[in-house]
Amino acid sequence: MQLTFLGAVGEVTGSSYLIETEDVRFLVDCGMFQGGREADKKNRTAFTFDPKTIDFVLLTHAHIDHSGLLPRLSAWGFRGPVYTTAATADLLNVMLKDSAHIQEKEVEWRNKNRRRSSSMQEYAPLYTVTQAENFLPQLFPVTYDDKITPHPSIHCVFRDAGHILGSAIIEVWVKSNSTHKKIVFSGDLGQPGHPIVRDPTAIQQADVLLVESTYGNRLHRSLSDTMNELVYAINDTLINKGGNVIIPAFTVGRTQDLLFLLIDLYRQGKLGEMAIYVDSPMALAATDITFKHIALLDKETTEAMQWLNENVKKPRIRFVQTVEESMQLNHKESGAIIISASGMCDAGRIKHHLKYNLNRPECSILITGFQAAGTMGRRLVDGVKRVKIFGEDVSVKAKIYTIGGLSAHADQAGLINWLSQFQSAPEKVFVVHGEHSNALALANTIKEQLHWDAVVPERRTVVIL
Repeated sequence: MQLTFLGAVGEVTGSSYLIETEDVRFLVDCGMFQGGREADKKNRTAFTFDPKTIDFVLLTHAHIDHSGLLPRLSAWGFRGPVYTTAATADLLNVMLKDSAHIQEKEVEWRNKNRRRSSSMQEYAPLYTVTQAENFLPQLFPVTYDDKITPHPSIHCVFRDAGHILGSAIIEVWVKSNSTHKKIVFSGDLGQPGHPIVRDPTAIQQADVLLVESTYGNRLHRSLSDTMNELVYAINDTLINKGGNVIIPAFTVGRTQDLLFLLIDLYRQGKLGEMAIYVDSPMALAATDITFKHIALLDKETTEAMQWLNENVKKPRIRFVQTVEESMQLNHKESGAIIISASGMCDAGRIKHHLKYNLNRPECSILITGFQAAGTMGRRLVDGVKRVKIFGEDVSVKAKIYTIGGLSAHADQAGLINWLSQFQSAPEKVFVVHGEHSNALALANTIKEQLHWDAVVPERRTVVIL
């Protein structure tokens, strides 16, 4: 059997791995590349195989860098099932259509600009809303900890990864001739103690392990220090400076985390009256889905939900749905906390809010998640003084806060702790889903602390197992 690394090697987007035996071909994840000038080219050339020959897909979670090319795979001929948790399937019903809608709008804007410049190239989306809708019946929900058999030679179990709602570590047993291998795909692993979701499940054994390394070279700030910084940033901006707080956030996972934390800090008396606007068309649906799967949430979150139901005096939270409502937020000069997608500032409504607030020194931008190389969010974190938004130069005068302790990814210590729970060393360990320096740092730490052999593969590397 052989394993091909199609994406998320040396970078954090485009997660996809192809496993082939003499009897079966399947993918684990089929993610979109994001950030940088090469992302669109990578997405359009991502399939080095005929999609018609793929028997099935195993999907770790709903984030677009893991799921975003599934409608394109289907449009190009893939007709098999996609196995994923029930919560992930529910989220994808919203997220993939939203992804397609954003692409259609971006392409519409680019084509208008193309006509002005007399360019000959006509842009097209990776897939349309219709193609995303046509794909959805291929989703097959599974339950955590239940064994499934997608092919006579393949058995799988999905375990809770503690990253976002429905995220999974996938254990895969593969039979090929006389060879039996257990391959474990960590997916994205959560940080223990993270809000809303439960802690990652311990895995005891693997012959082959693929482990993520998003924060493989660093430690997160403690949650208590993070909360203190969050409280300071909000109070200083809203009370002392009289500005707005703009928070780019992934609609699934980070938005719900932030709402829980803001409610909890208000409940503790650390934050005063707030006007919170969640400006993402699918955020309300994603939040409703989160509450639908209450059995997957941690104790602190269920207690906060109960408090919300029992108290009249609570933060004002408004989910903004229409374009007109979103545009009205551009006229708010002070007192607003605006949470909006995309989380890396490269698409969606967040770009409008940055356009109207970045050049105001009384405002603050709170970066609460990982920013991939090449994204606007990464440039802001790196201290750029000007950015281009919708073709216009915008000065960066607002205060930029990087609230690192809110990450939904395990840091180096969290990753090593998860790995330490294996009862024996895997035969092969591949460090993936991290910028090269981060992945290399984790691989070296694994060698030093666990005495395992760990390597960082390159994109499209083929390994015989």
